Amino acid sequence: MLSTPRLVVAASHSGSGKSTIAGGLMAALAQMHSVQGFKVGPDYIDPGYHTLAAGRISRNLDTWMTPHDEVLRLFARAAHDADIAVIEGVMGLFDGVDGRSEAGSTAEVAKLLDAPVVLVIDVSKMARSAGAIALGCRMFDPRLRLMGVICNNVASANHALWVTQAIESVGLPVLGCVPRMPALKTPERHLGLHTATERVEAATAFLHSAAEAVRQHVNLDQVWQIACTASKLTIPAEPVPEAPVGRVRIAVARDAAFCFYYEDNFDYLRAAGAEPIFFSPLHDTALPEGVHGLYLGGGYPELYAARLAANQSMMRSLRSAIDAGLPTYAECGGLMVLTESITDLEGKTHPMLGVAPGRAVMVGRLTLGYREVMAVRNSLLLQAGESVRGHEFHYSDWVERPNDLPAAYEIRPRNAEATRLEGFAQGNVLASYVHLHFSAMPKMAQRFVQACVEYAARV
Repeated sequence: MLSTPRLVVAASHSGSGKSTIAGGLMAALAQMHSVQGFKVGPDYIDPGYHTLAAGRISRNLDTWMTPHDEVLRLFARAAHDADIAVIEGVMGLFDGVDGRSEAGSTAEVAKLLDAPVVLVIDVSKMARSAGAIALGCRMFDPRLRLMGVICNNVASANHALWVTQAIESVGLPVLGCVPRMPALKTPERHLGLHTATERVEAATAFLHSAAEAVRQHVNLDQVWQIACTASKLTIPAEPVPEAPVGRVRIAVARDAAFCFYYEDNFDYLRAAGAEPIFFSPLHDTALPEGVHGLYLGGGYPELYAARLAANQSMMRSLRSAIDAGLPTYAECGGLMVLTESITDLEGKTHPMLGVAPGRAVMVGRLTLGYREVMAVRNSLLLQAGESVRGHEFHYSDWVERPNDLPAAYEIRPRNAEATRLEGFAQGNVLASYVHLHFSAMPKMAQRFVQACVEYAARV
């Protein structure tokens, strides 16, 4: 049983300010308590801010990609020794994989964790209508424990009074009214906010402002009391652990260009016997010595393409190791770097590794969404015919791919979409735009480590 106090910070719609409020709550509470942050859904940026705010590594909770029992276990592993868990939602409270069900939504996670919900409403262009929104969210799913509202972007004392009266008239307490504050704006770009790791000083200042706003305008005692109403949570037993496959070292690219990783993926690799060795393709001159595998995550290689191309010693080191059979798993930005070149947002083309044929070109549209993929051939992670769930999130296209390219996956259609082939799987290389969470199928981590063990035996 898990008794950690917990609450979900949700919103009526994206852009309401829930990330700011959630980050401010974590930072404010962390001054007195041990706070564990979580993010619902496939997000890499918000967890970085949570980690900076709370001083503990934030984790993702995704009930579409990951089996529910494993979501509960992931939550318990991270939160068992915390004083409080704060879970930031995704999009609007009920938004998920489609319009027919709650799958993948904040509401689904809140009910799975039996966590009370605090709703953030952007009241900047409304007054009494705030009560209708709060009532609608509470009534839409009576099983959800919606227990309070924080009003954001409040214009004046009178405005605060009106929205408070409207919301409390439908039986929900208003926990605070946060005014419009320029300091609570953070710049965005094509894949969302700037990451906390690439602008630590600015992110720290932003979180300080958010925490100060929360302390001044939100009743933290009420928030704490709401979190403490969460009942003891039954956590499914951990599966019998697999013996470590072997002891290997996996080089993990981690810097401003490669920053999109699920922290839990590293834990699955460690459980399988791997030691992640972090390095920077931007700043280092070569791969770390004595590694038996390579993990190239997503991020912003298009913003740093010129610097990556200019670091010729690192590019030679990577290409030489991959050509020698180093097991290599690349996701999204990692795939882009494996292609022949990246054409950036300004239309400039920069040579890359050329492991995967074709080019990565930035385009003016976003490819975004959950994906169910079926392996069309054996690869580092999957056997032919196996299926797993993941997601895509990129503004680039992979162009000039040969017709006979050894694709990794078949993406199963959703709605009116057509089936299509995706990714690249050849030898010890697996590359794809699809991001995978190893909790969806822990065998993926074991297979990656097994390939590294076999490579280590040959060199």
